Amino acid sequence: MSRLEIILSAMCVISILLNGILFLYARTVVSKLLKLADELYDLGNMIDNFTQHIESVYELETFYGDDTLNSLMEHARSFNSQMYTFENIYTLVDDENEEQIAENDTEMDNEI
Repeated sequence: MSRLEIILSAMCVISILLNGILFLYARTVVSKLLKLADELYDLGNMIDNFTQHIESVYELETFYGDDTLNSLMEHARSFNSQMYTFENIYTLVDDENEEQIAENDTEMDNEI
């Protein structure tokens, strides 16, 4: 074997090792991103449910017009709309989540 063949063989082995390491790293990062997206989607659902619960309590005759509940409801709506800035992350999880998000966006636009 000539010196050039040895160098090329060593470079090929190093390249294969680096590509394997890069593949494993990318796979780990994508897995973590998908877990994060799933958690953000769950958090968004919890915030939607919380906002709806506050609105239903606010609409009761006993609490209707209460300034504290009104402020809490506005804060929940604001927080809920802020969560939609992360929409591009948690839509990675599932395509059917996109349909639900589009419906929620329409509802949010109608409420505002």
